Amino acid sequence: MERIPNGVYTPEFRSEAVKLVEQEGLSVDQAAKRLSVPKSSLGNWVRAARLGKLPKAGQGQRPPTETEMELARLRKELAEVKLERDLLKKLCGVFREGVAVKYERIEQLRHQHPVAVLCRVLDVSESGYHAWRKRPPSARQQEAVRLETEIRAAHQRTRETYGPKRLQSDLADHGVAASVDRIKRIRRRLGLRCKQKRKFKATTDSRHALPLAPNRLNRQFAVEAPNQAWVTDITYIATDEGWLYLAGVKDLFSGELVGYAMSKRMTTPLVMQALFRAVAAKRPKEGLLHHSDRGSQYCAHAYQKLLRQFDMHASMSRKGNCWDNAPMESFWGTLKTELVHHRRFSSREQAQREITEYIEIFYNRIRKQARLGYLSPAAFNQKYYAEKIAA
Repeated sequence: MERIPNGVYTPEFRSEAVKLVEQEGLSVDQAAKRLSVPKSSLGNWVRAARLGKLPKAGQGQRPPTETEMELARLRKELAEVKLERDLLKKLCGVFREGVAVKYERIEQLRHQHPVAVLCRVLDVSESGYHAWRKRPPSARQQEAVRLETEIRAAHQRTRETYGPKRLQSDLADHGVAASVDRIKRIRRRLGLRCKQKRKFKATTDSRHALPLAPNRLNRQFAVEAPNQAWVTDITYIATDEGWLYLAGVKDLFSGELVGYAMSKRMTTPLVMQALFRAVAAKRPKEGLLHHSDRGSQYCAHAYQKLLRQFDMHASMSRKGNCWDNAPMESFWGTLKTELVHHRRFSSREQAQREITEYIEIFYNRIRKQARLGYLSPAAFNQKYYAEKIAA
């Protein structure tokens, strides 16, 4: 295909260009990039060819002069040099890889760029590449394809929240064995990433004259059995209708969220409702350590009376010290990272529904935690009671 300069193309060039679209299956954009011609011009040629109006050889064009042919050759060489330069940037991460990896990359790009140029840039033979294409996949290649599929499925199944270690445990639960390093490589190649964290502000207002409790928990977050120590706090979620406030109660033993309540107002009845639900679900023995911040909702006389009614010992964080209630802050961070910051809630009802599903189905019963030996809170509790019965 010879091209005449200054935007004039021979009928042969146009005919061959149209063949790339009509016969080789390239898109107009892909073929235009390969030939370094305007996309609009190629589109016009394709439409003209389909209508039978594309000029044939010797029609509508004068034969190119020797000078024009030389200029066309030089422009073609320049276009190839520019293409190779662009490919060098695009393929820089493949040069040190093996031949098979280079062939795979050529296979991915063969519809956008000429195979001959790709092979030349990557310093592999065209015959070797075409032989590789005809060769049936090896057992390891078949295994790699299956593992990629399994990792994609696990990434979706775990709501795009698991890193390589937890993903390895989830895959093992589904009968798939893979090393952490291999999972990392495949995730990187597939572009799979965990949902990212965002900052959020605290909701505590400790500017009040209500009675305070000492910090009895004192950051002793490791407990030996369920329902020995609970931590609690309030956070907020944005919806199109306004703020939705969420009060939660978390068991330090398993990390399970044992009680929660939601409302459009951040009030004492909200935190009382969360505590009622936790007590109704778990029926803790007397003496449970209840830790909160110094917010007015938790210091309120009605709430402290409720703690005494349930025979719980009140504990409160030091002023302005979020680390004293780190486990609860950690749960808020997880909830917002894995759900809230990736959703736009049109109503408080929608937010309540999705948050309830996240807590009840995913967080408490499915989501693995490294500190629990890659078990969910529910599974960790079951293991504790099973061992207790066996003993």
